[in-house]
Amino acid sequence: MKNILFLFVFLVSFSGCKKAEEPLADMAISAVKLPSKEKSETVSYDKLSSPAVEDSKVVEQKIIKTGDIKFETNDLGETYGQMISAVKKHRAFIQNDTEGKDYGSVFRRITVRIPSKNFDSFLADISKGVTYFDNKEISSQDVTEEYIDVDARLKAKKVLEARYLELLKKANKVSEMLEIEAQLSAIREEIEAKEGQLRYMQSQISMSTINIEFYKTVANEGGATISYGSKIWNAITSGFNSISSFFIGLLSIWPFLIILAVIVHFIRKRFKKKTT
Repeated sequence: MKNILFLFVFLVSFSGCKKAEEPLADMAISAVKLPSKEKSETVSYDKLSSPAVEDSKVVEQKIIKTGDIKFETNDLGETYGQMISAVKKHRAFIQNDTEGKDYGSVFRRITVRIPSKNFDSFLADISKGVTYFDNKEISSQDVTEEYIDVDARLKAKKVLEARYLELLKKANKVSEMLEIEAQLSAIREEIEAKEGQLRYMQSQISMSTINIEFYKTVANEGGATISYGSKIWNAITSGFNSISSFFIGLLSIWPFLIILAVIVHFIRKRFKKKTT
């Protein structure tokens, strides 16, 4: 009797444990169940965002150098020749070249683009023989952070563009295609803008700019001192010329003079008649 009762209790307990394990097994299967192929291909275009860009790569420091100098020279031609020699030596080029004349001086202004690695040596060469600078300003601008930021955004936009191109291949509806192409157009405009910004920054980083002005002081152009006798003679000559001009002016208005003489004669004749 005890054996039968023990067997009955064992069977009831075994069946209860089996039923309790079945929901757990179903939950485990549903937890790892993958979505269907159709659902996995459904992507929301609006929620697609730019991917994060890794910053593990170390970028070298980006520096933009510029310079402005002004000094006086005794020989413009010799100084200009010195500038040309320095330009050729350091593989630079002249971007602008202006010469002219100010009050009391003649000058020449040139703008030179020089490889950044040769900036200091070029500046030393063109400064030889200069005893005093009217103005000398050298500046260095660190654009490393800005350069990294623009480069990272550009890479992110290119990855995003590739994703939209993949979506465009899978799109079946015309509305989906038009929406993706509109997004692609906006992304490509941003890519071109970032690429242009990077090219400009790279140009300023690789080639420094130096504005050079050198001038020569010249004497004021004034007339020679006139003696007292010369002044008297000039006054007499001027008076004679004035008289000549007066008579020539009278000759040019002779018709009016004749009319005026007739009028005066008529008035005097009438006046005489009244008095008599």
